[in-house]
Amino acid sequence: MKAAILGTTGYTGMVLLRILLEHPQIETILPASSSRAGDPVSEIDPGFAGAAEAGVPGKAGETEAAAGTGKPGAGKLEEAGGKLIDPKKLPSYRPDVVFGALPHLKSAELLKPYLDICPVIDLSADFRIEDAGLFEKAYGAPQPAPELQEKAVYGLCEWYSDKIRSSDLIANPGCYPTATLLPLLPPAAAGLISGKAIINALSGISGAGKKAKANLLYVERSENCNAYAPGKSHRHALEIQKEVAFRSDDLDPLFTPHLVPLKRGMEVTTAVSLNHGVRLTDIDEVFQAAYGNAPFVRLTGDRIPETREVRDSNVCAIGRRIEGETLYLFSVIDNLVKGASGQAVQNMNIRFGFHETAGLRRFGEV
Repeated sequence: MKAAILGTTGYTGMVLLRILLEHPQIETILPASSSRAGDPVSEIDPGFAGAAEAGVPGKAGETEAAAGTGKPGAGKLEEAGGKLIDPKKLPSYRPDVVFGALPHLKSAELLKPYLDICPVIDLSADFRIEDAGLFEKAYGAPQPAPELQEKAVYGLCEWYSDKIRSSDLIANPGCYPTATLLPLLPPAAAGLISGKAIINALSGISGAGKKAKANLLYVERSENCNAYAPGKSHRHALEIQKEVAFRSDDLDPLFTPHLVPLKRGMEVTTAVSLNHGVRLTDIDEVFQAAYGNAPFVRLTGDRIPETREVRDSNVCAIGRRIEGETLYLFSVIDNLVKGASGQAVQNMNIRFGFHETAGLRRFGEV
């Protein structure tokens, strides 16, 4: 199977390339970039030095499903000669799936030509918000491809797997919404919580993307932490709001993101009022019903999870506590994996009927 990546040179594109190199069902990878077409992959990331040479076998790594099948390693880049492809030439390679790791508001237009060829998984926000007015409120511009919106499925894997299996346009969720929604949706859908959901989210700096901005410099971010775009002013707050509203009329998410001096990782703490008579056992029951068989959700009970335990894995770890009439929810993800590239591959696995864990790590650091 051939997998193409548009926008290979960004953080999510590079992580996606690494995951696909070790995926047992991917035989060929077509890395594309409009700004670096023709350059060796190893030039945009020295981590690929030597590995991007045609015919050189790679290492399967510590993935659950890599052993025994497929063609792991950099031999998968042979068709592209280990170089980045001009996106205009990509359709001639006839990919079986296309990943768009492109900027918001530009991705939809660039991905349109591929929808007549194969399924598309978009890591931008261009298809995440179904309502045109809500999208414009979030991004300050109209939906870039409204005629395609009804074809798109929101790719929160643990909640939309049935629709993902038959969709040719999958909108990969944002990292903040993924880490927020996975713990919040089960009690919301069960009617166990109501009122304001106070959401404090902490993100590593890579969540801001690979861009040259003064406030993202090492000297600005090191030993520094700050909140930004609080309440409804953050674009991801509206993505969270619309998913919560699908399941509860009684919840009002109040979202505050923070940048913290981490390269990668995300932690979200949510405090919300319990409805009368709700017990801890009720919360645990809805979590078990939602995620008891979910390979990438780890329920930690009373223990508060830490970012290091999910680093470089596709896992969202979720803890919970009750104090009086308040439910506290704690969740952690790797923002570049479960919050972006890993969830995109999980969506691919579901869409093509592969084992859901294929090519993806379930265990992070200790």
